[in-house]
Amino acid sequence: MGEGFRALCSDFYVNQKVSVKLELPRSRGTVLDMFERFRRAFPSMDQLKRYDDELALESAPGTTPNRWLAVRDTNIRTGVVNPDSDDQAYALHRQVLEIAPYFLSISPLDIEFVELLFGFDLECPCAHDRIIHEALYAPTELGDLFDLQGVVPVDCQPVLAYAFGERAEHEVQVEVKSRSPGRTHLESPEPISVYLTVRRLGPFEDIRDLHTLTDDLAEQGESLVANSIVPKLLRPIRDAIGLSGA
Repeated sequence: MGEGFRALCSDFYVNQKVSVKLELPRSRGTVLDMFERFRRAFPSMDQLKRYDDELALESAPGTTPNRWLAVRDTNIRTGVVNPDSDDQAYALHRQVLEIAPYFLSISPLDIEFVELLFGFDLECPCAHDRIIHEALYAPTELGDLFDLQGVVPVDCQPVLAYAFGERAEHEVQVEVKSRSPGRTHLESPEPISVYLTVRRLGPFEDIRDLHTLTDDLAEQGESLVANSIVPKLLRPIRDAIGLSGA
């Protein structure tokens, strides 16, 4: 999986977020015991970091795949950057759903949602908004909305979200993120990013059933990536970058 996706972009990553309604315990012993459990399972995750609003366990910079785990007041987030296989992409996320509820006293009623984000970064030193407009909007009616001489796209960041299921308990969101430096044609050191998020809303019946949720979301996400994100977003944007001479 990872090798195929990385052929289309500079970096590929899968992030998971478990959002809860009540504040998570942040005591020294509780979080350190949980982090130590993950360090034993993933030895490269040996960097303990403290930020303003979170505690994090991370792999050292330059490690591939790079993994991280962060605990905030009302969510647990994990990420795996540039995995080479399905197991590398999802093993950390699965273990969070298996282990974290017991360390952090999370109940099924407490869970607001669980989501997986598939992220793709495409290096693009030229004007991001112009590239996105040319790739996704130029051949459409929306792209011809303003027939003005010398018009230049300065904010072109489409976001689409859908809900489905009997209770609309599943959500899908797609976002294309531009990072052009203001209203200029200056080169940007940052990439264009494409995000696909698949989310399952709570509540859940049994905390023991969570361990299969990562695989369920991964199956949905990989299907959408293969059938929609790659042909309809990644390839057109990559081709537009190539035509620009970037």
